[in-house]
Amino acid sequence: MFKKLAVSTITAAMLASSPDLAAGETGKIIDYDFSFEGPFGTYDRNQLQRGLQVYTEVCASCHGLDKVAFRTLSDPNGPELPDDQMRAYAEMYEIWDPELRDWRVAAGPDHFPESQFEGAPDLSLMAKSRVGFSGPYGLGINQLMNGMGGAEYVASFVNGFNGEEKFEAGSMFYYNEASASWVSMAPVLWEDGVEYADGTPATKEQQAKDVAAFLMWTAEPKMVERKQAGFVGVIFLSVLAALLYLTNKQLWAPIKRAAKEE
Repeated sequence: MFKKLAVSTITAAMLASSPDLAAGETGKIIDYDFSFEGPFGTYDRNQLQRGLQVYTEVCASCHGLDKVAFRTLSDPNGPELPDDQMRAYAEMYEIWDPELRDWRVAAGPDHFPESQFEGAPDLSLMAKSRVGFSGPYGLGINQLMNGMGGAEYVASFVNGFNGEEKFEAGSMFYYNEASASWVSMAPVLWEDGVEYADGTPATKEQQAKDVAAFLMWTAEPKMVERKQAGFVGVIFLSVLAALLYLTNKQLWAPIKRAAKEE
C-alpha cells in the first residue's frame, strides 16, 4: 500500500514539474522572475506602483478589487503610497453608501469598487486562486519546483493573445495561449499603452509583469510578514531542537556511564 502511494506521488510530481504536461491544462505559461519569489523574496515597491497604474488605466474599467481597501496602498511592503497620494487616489472613485443611500467620494477605509460588468471576475484574489495552477497537474508542484504560480499565470494570460479572432454566436472571441482557449476578453495591453512615471519602458511584457505583481500583492498583502515570521519560527525551532538534544544527552549520560561500568 505504502509502495503504491509513494509511486503515485512521485509520478504526480514528475508530471506536474514537466513543462509540457504542466502547460497541457493551462496552456503556455512563462516562468517569469518576480522579486517576491522564494523564502526571502519581497515585493518591489516601484513595480507594485507601476502595476497599480496598469490596473487603474487598463483593468479597472471592467474588473473590481472589492477585497482591497484603499488605505492598504500605504502599508509597508506594499505600493507604499504616501498618505496624501493614497487619499487622492481613493477620491478618484465613487462608492455607494447604504447609510446615505447615495453615492459619495471614496476614502481610505473604503474598498475598491466591484466589477460593473457581469462575467468580469473580481481580481482581488485572482493571483492567489491560480497559485500552482489547477487541474490534474496543478498540485502546487509547479510553484514548489519551478517557482511558478499565480503571478506567472496572470502575466502570461494578459500577454498571451496571439492575434487570432473568431465571431461566434453573436460575440467576438480571441485566442489566448496561456489558457489554451478562446476567450471573450479582448487584448488589453499594447506597446507603450501606459506612460510610467519612473521612466520604465512600458513594453507589453513589462506591463504584464507589473500588473501581475500588483495582483499578487492584492491577494497576499502580508506575504513578506508571513515569510519573516516563518523564518523566525524556523530559527526558534532549530535552537529549541538543539537545546532539547543537549538536555536529553545530559540527562541520559549518567545512566549510560552506569550501564557501561556494569
